[in-house]
Amino acid sequence: MLRGINPIVCPELLKVLAEMGHGDEIVLADAHFPGHTFCEKVIRGDGLQIPDLLEGIIPLFELDAYDDPLIMMAAVEGDELDPQVETDYMAAIRKHAPDAPAPVRMDRFAFYDRAEKAFACVITGELAKYGNMILKKGVTPAVCFSDQ
Repeated sequence: MLRGINPIVCPELLKVLAEMGHGDEIVLADAHFPGHTFCEKVIRGDGLQIPDLLEGIIPLFELDAYDDPLIMMAAVEGDELDPQVETDYMAAIRKHAPDAPAPVRMDRFAFYDRAEKAFACVITGELAKYGNMILKKGVTPAVCFSDQ
């Protein structure tokens, strides 16, 4: 355990977040997402819900300010999204990043292509339909630790 870090962020995830550079992406996947098919680095977060995971990650993670930092899958034709999923995710994100933009939606296969290029994937226990989200890391602002 470390002070100031939500215990939902396991050591393996903390290491991955630290290793990511600006522009790298991480997939927060629902329980049905084929993460092992698309991603080389997979972290199992079985039982975790994505809003809780977002509350743990966002205080540690600078979202990209130059490109769309939040990406979600669009509904396939004939299906519909549950708007509460995005509402819950954005509420968790905006607790720590109040200016975060709404997520961009992309079709299923474009999302899979994007996930294949991600730095890592966290497979959660999230059961919400279309509950996957990609986060793009930004540049962390300089901090002078001697002033703290």
